[in-house]
Amino acid sequence: MTLTTLMMTWTTTMTTDGMTRRTVRVGDKRGSAVSARNRIIGWMMLLVALALTAEVVIAAQVFTGRAEAELDQELFHEGEKLRDFAERSVDPVTGSSYQSADALLTAYLSVAVPNSDETLFSISDGRPSHRAREEPIARLDLDEAFIASIAELTEPTAGRATSDAGPIHWAVFPVEMEGDTSAASLAVIEFAAPARARAASTVRVLAVISAIALVLAGVASWQVAGRVLAPIRTLRQTAENIGESALDQRIAVTGRDDVAALAHTFNAMLDRLQDAFAGQQQFLDDASHELRTPITVVRGHLELMGDDPAEREHTLGLVLDELKRMDRMVDDLMLLARAERPDFLRISEVDVSDLLMEVLAKASALGDRRWALDGLPEQMVMADGQRLTQALMQLAANAVRHTAEGARITIGGSVVENHLKLSVSDEGTGIAEEDRVGIFDRFARAGYRGDGGRRGEGAGLGLAIVTSIAHAHGGRVRLKSKVGEGSQFTLEIPLVEFDQPDRAAVRSTERAMRP
Repeated sequence: MTLTTLMMTWTTTMTTDGMTRRTVRVGDKRGSAVSARNRIIGWMMLLVALALTAEVVIAAQVFTGRAEAELDQELFHEGEKLRDFAERSVDPVTGSSYQSADALLTAYLSVAVPNSDETLFSISDGRPSHRAREEPIARLDLDEAFIASIAELTEPTAGRATSDAGPIHWAVFPVEMEGDTSAASLAVIEFAAPARARAASTVRVLAVISAIALVLAGVASWQVAGRVLAPIRTLRQTAENIGESALDQRIAVTGRDDVAALAHTFNAMLDRLQDAFAGQQQFLDDASHELRTPITVVRGHLELMGDDPAEREHTLGLVLDELKRMDRMVDDLMLLARAERPDFLRISEVDVSDLLMEVLAKASALGDRRWALDGLPEQMVMADGQRLTQALMQLAANAVRHTAEGARITIGGSVVENHLKLSVSDEGTGIAEEDRVGIFDRFARAGYRGDGGRRGEGAGLGLAIVTSIAHAHGGRVRLKSKVGEGSQFTLEIPLVEFDQPDRAAVRSTERAMRP
């Protein structure tokens, strides 16, 4: 945002909880305490001032050079007028051409009207002879040194000199007449001071206009910088006011420039933070509730355990069962935590038909059901075969828990519209419409209304694990169910070469991907 040199360096620090933190350090490398707005305005004013100064200097040189060139052009033009006068004029006394150069020059000077910063006079036999009627700025025809320097010239000559009136441009045009042996010439003098003064006046006006423009540019820069940096100030104030309990603040974004993009990014970050905090709080609440139950059961049985060996054996059996359930719950929680890491998947080529047959063989040991395959697509996909097996086994175990012995459970696969679909279908009691809300959330237990109101067993992490595996592959889980007829869970995975998906983006779209 500023024109100052910014320094960006990555540093890695170790936090008190043993975690590493990467920090990008951004700021003025000189450690200036001047605000960004003032730095922007300062640099803009400096650049504008340099540009205007260069413009004034160049304009002064151009105007001065043009004035000098116009003076030289006037000298040349005066010689042309003398030549034209000599060719077309006649002596009014004799009615014929002038017989002497001095007479010709005298007649020319009598009709010539020099400019205010110009003078004309003739030189005859080395001395000033006649002068134009207009009073000049300085009488150079009386300057003996100057007359001596030009009186002997026999060719048209121009030059520059100094006088009491400042610098001058001069030219001498010798005149020769046939039959006239006398030497005569016309001296033309252009005073440079007035022309230079006019050029300087123009430059001064331009300098004043440039100064006014600089002031206006400063005022405009102050206003524009304030408007441009307003979202950043709002962003900073919002960041200062944000706490765990105030994550609902957002920045109103207008426009499509870089600052607006920054505000959009900041708002998206707040969305992710809010979702993360909300999910973390919900996770902690649910985990503490779920873990508190087996701990209470273990503690209660141990406190009430008597000395009877049979009672002690029974109590120890109950305690060990609860501890096993807690151990499984902790393993599931660790798995869900690892699902947020980039190395959760190990991508390789997977033969879908081999995968389904392996899952069917493993699942058949879960319960006495009529296991069947529904489709074996001959398809190689880039995926994590172990994670897909884990997801299908979780769905198969879920189907076993909610079906009666001898019920049909089907494991199938198909390829539809560049998506691999892996499904587990059962003939259980199905899931009521109202019970499907949040069924894929952690610690959610599906209700099966067709079995007398029996609730699902376990910690409610199975479907959350399946969902995490699907999302890690860039896919999602769909549910079709009808009370009294059964349920079908389907993993939809895109058949493309893909990178690990952005975990934050996955979390922000989880609601949209749920059935």
